[in-house]
Amino acid sequence: MAAAGAASSTVRFKSNYAVSRKMEPFYKGGRVQVNRDGKFMFCPCGIKLNIIDIETGALLHSLEQDDQEDITSFVLSPDDEILVTGSRALLLKQWNWRENKCVRTWKAVHVAPIASMAFDSTSTLLATGGCDSTIKIWDMIKQYCTHNLKGSSGVVHLVEFHPDISRLQLFSSSMDYKIRIWDLKSSKCVAVLSGHFSAVTSLAFAADRNTLISSGRDKICMVWNLKTGETKRTIPVYESVEAAVLLPEKGEFSQLGVKNQGLHFLTAGSKGILKIWEVATAACVFTQAAPFEPVESEEEASERSLTHCMLVPGRNEVVTVSMEHNIVLYDAQTLQLRKQFAGYNDEVLDVKFLGPADSHIVVATNSPQLKVFELATSHCQILYGHTETILALDVFRKGLMFVSCAKDKSLRVWRMNKDRKVICVAQGLGHAHGVGAVSCSRLKESFVVTSSQDCTIKVWNIPASLTSKAKAALISSPETLHAQVTERGHDKDINSVAVSPNDKLIATGSQDRLAKLWSCSDCSLLGVFTGHKRGIWCVQFSPVDQILATSSADGTLKLWGLQDFSCLKTFEGHDASVLKVIFVSRGTQLLSSGSDGLLKLWTIKTNECVKTLDGHEDKIWGLHSNKQDDMVVTASSDSCITLWKDVTEIEQEEAQAKQEEQIMKEQELSNLLHEKRYLKALGLAISLDRPHTVLMVVKAILKEIDGRKRLEENILRLRKDQKEAVLKFLVTWNTNSRNCHEAQAVIETLLKHETPDCLLQYSGIKTAVESLLPYTERHFQRLSRLLQASMFIDFMWQNMRLADASQEEDVTL
Repeated sequence: MAAAGAASSTVRFKSNYAVSRKMEPFYKGGRVQVNRDGKFMFCPCGIKLNIIDIETGALLHSLEQDDQEDITSFVLSPDDEILVTGSRALLLKQWNWRENKCVRTWKAVHVAPIASMAFDSTSTLLATGGCDSTIKIWDMIKQYCTHNLKGSSGVVHLVEFHPDISRLQLFSSSMDYKIRIWDLKSSKCVAVLSGHFSAVTSLAFAADRNTLISSGRDKICMVWNLKTGETKRTIPVYESVEAAVLLPEKGEFSQLGVKNQGLHFLTAGSKGILKIWEVATAACVFTQAAPFEPVESEEEASERSLTHCMLVPGRNEVVTVSMEHNIVLYDAQTLQLRKQFAGYNDEVLDVKFLGPADSHIVVATNSPQLKVFELATSHCQILYGHTETILALDVFRKGLMFVSCAKDKSLRVWRMNKDRKVICVAQGLGHAHGVGAVSCSRLKESFVVTSSQDCTIKVWNIPASLTSKAKAALISSPETLHAQVTERGHDKDINSVAVSPNDKLIATGSQDRLAKLWSCSDCSLLGVFTGHKRGIWCVQFSPVDQILATSSADGTLKLWGLQDFSCLKTFEGHDASVLKVIFVSRGTQLLSSGSDGLLKLWTIKTNECVKTLDGHEDKIWGLHSNKQDDMVVTASSDSCITLWKDVTEIEQEEAQAKQEEQIMKEQELSNLLHEKRYLKALGLAISLDRPHTVLMVVKAILKEIDGRKRLEENILRLRKDQKEAVLKFLVTWNTNSRNCHEAQAVIETLLKHETPDCLLQYSGIKTAVESLLPYTERHFQRLSRLLQASMFIDFMWQNMRLADASQEEDVTL
């Protein structure tokens, strides 16, 4: 502990962290839209519609329904001016989305929620398709319902205006798999296009305005001649198609296999990849390379399937949305990935800073994929490899390599390249159950320790070929790792494992309430730490001392000496299980996270909880500090990842600046009193919120010649808010008989010169009067008694003078 004492003399203790950024779910399914210039993306998320800045990933606005009902559909007009949302409360709302204002609310007239919406090309007509089998057309300028189209069967999940507004045609599709064409002049269905045998998912109009391409979940796309109402061609796509997007005829798409003139379209569907098709030959001319291995089972494929796809001309990009709520932006000419957003993270089980400058974070969510976020842009890389939920992560000291372990009984080693892309360089199999904890060597990238539900710990050596950059760049497929040492460590699940700073010791914490210390070389047991009353969730070595920190389900943290395995300190304060603990401030403080969503900062020397931070609503599973020790990242079961900034210095500087300002003001006040500039002195004392100083100023004024008159002049020249402050102060003065005269002098001024109506407008006047009355009455009674006593003294004095005078007369006689 002596080293900690020496360190604390140079280390500045932390006193507070503040949230610098919160990565919350912003998309939970449904249609996504991008505005015309491609700067903002609109994502539905339950009762909110989130507007995301595509460049930074920052949330611009969150439009929220007053009725607290989920948004079932929304649409942005082609001119970007009108945004309309529909909720389960059967209300339509029109928004000025740039200013986050609801402009208008009206009843949807549908008797069931709205499933689809579309604007015409002029942004004046809005079509709403309902779950009640009807379609309504709204005039957005005159603000009334112009058409009520009946005849569809089931939910109308697709509505689309013909791009040529002079035709006044609306296309719709519902649960009978037919495409209906409605003539808005006669309000009648003029044609029904039959051909699909499952739900129609999208409609795309060709530039000639007479050709329509429809896609369906029956694994086909159909090309229609709108003049005759007949199908020109049926194109088998061999996957359930969610969107078909026509490529612009004038674009340069030779890299996508477009060799000939004529219509080409892009499909997105259940296989999770984009394909380009030529209409004339019904041939697939381009298939996108998948970032994951192709899967055969329908169940697995459904997770990766694409639910939405659109072309954004303003960005020259194609945007796709997957079932896993990932939104991906591809270059329109090459279909190369440009940016990826993760809209929803489910439960977050672990998080670590990544990169030499901690520019990224790697996140383990409740899924087999890892997510690597670039903090500056919110770009997300999704890493495929594990086949079941990833449970834990750890990063090597340099920040370029990290390890993940999962329920699939494996661990994987990943490496970040110069271009910031992450690849899997090695994998290890050997555990009999899911691998729940992992820790990397600290000095060099030489080994990894894992622990599992099979109650064993394994040490895996990392080959030198993985650690050298030149050799790692040549790795085409992941190397296979083999455990060098295996040891049965505990009788129950091992929840945590840690490697000491010198790479010589391993600590484990288990559900059996014990922590154990092992030799790294041969996994021989060196000692046992006993004392916790419930399972241990986390073990952590001090970076400076021979100390081990443990956190437990019994709500305590303990520090243990590595020499004699004794408990040195116990920290109590959490009301729930303590899931994670880390050392900060060079080993002089601890930061712990609980299952109640609270973070606590502890100073080891004093055993004191310095700060409790409330940033999550559920268990905090992930907690990690960056290399500079000025940022912390936490991850929780509430799907949120929070970045915390150390604000100790900022707060100290602010407090110092405030103190200096206070001293300056007090000096100025002293100067003003000396110069007898009472009005300014009063104003300054009021702004400092110093009742006693204001009283001193009032006393100084009253001591002057014509003090009462000067006090009146100064009080009357104050602003209304300053008078209110003085009224509040004089209530306190009036409670003391020493200061009651000054208080009564100010009250007299206010009562004489302010009208009753004006006084009633003062904030806190009621309580002020209630407080003033009893004390004023008491002062009055005291003055009355004083007057009586003084009258009696005067009477006595007069009588004594009379008696003296008569005695003097007797003597003279």
